[in-house]
Amino acid sequence: MRRIPFFQVDAFTDKPFKGNPAAICLPDEELSMETMQAIAAENNLAETAFVVKAAEGFDLRWFTPTVEIDLCGHATLATAHILWEEGILDKSEIASFNTRSGVLTASLSGDWIELNFPASLNNPAILPEEVSKALQAEPVHVVFARDRYIVELEKAEDVVSLKPDFSGLREHEIVIVTSPADEGSPYDFISRTFAPLHGIDEDPVTGSSHCALVPYYAGKYGKNEFFAYQASDRGGELKLRYEGDRVLMSGQAITVITGTFFPGGAA
Repeated sequence: MRRIPFFQVDAFTDKPFKGNPAAICLPDEELSMETMQAIAAENNLAETAFVVKAAEGFDLRWFTPTVEIDLCGHATLATAHILWEEGILDKSEIASFNTRSGVLTASLSGDWIELNFPASLNNPAILPEEVSKALQAEPVHVVFARDRYIVELEKAEDVVSLKPDFSGLREHEIVIVTSPADEGSPYDFISRTFAPLHGIDEDPVTGSSHCALVPYYAGKYGKNEFFAYQASDRGGELKLRYEGDRVLMSGQAITVITGTFFPGGAA
């Protein structure tokens, strides 16, 4: 019976049961699409990552409980964490991943892992009426970036207290709500991410959303370095830097579960 090493990692945090949990599977060869999707549904986490050694670096794919996605920050960070923690890579080595979003890299600096991701530029947009109704909030500004709306609200409390009607978001693109952080806060901005279309009502900490938020706030503030907080119930912190057409995001990670999957004779 095939055995697949399995890990659950909390990403963008240094505390267990905070940040964003990701499942990491290390099969010895690529699994079928059906098997990967079934394992992701079994895990029922925002993302399950499958990583396989390639001729150069590693092949990496990400699945929500319902679909494969093009880009995932927290599961990439969690994967790199496992490669170093399990001795698959030396801690001095850069992790290189072949993905649907091109080659992504991760490097270790102390307790922080830095990811090198593509930036998602934004353009002014009009929020669909159904999305506006579901959010029940008054936007200050709305833009669209790649596959998601950024909805800026007036203040941090508006973001934290928001209670969307997820049924109204289920047929629409991902929605990020954000605001500048309160005066005196250690953070530059806060955010939350909703993705019911992909089987995730609210994602706890979303690296891919910060690929869009960094260019947005760089344009707003005229600076390139940020410290951000995603204000979900679990919460998570990100150090961010905008360089050319890339976003460098750093976070911490902690392993909370190790085990083995037994998918039987599935190929």
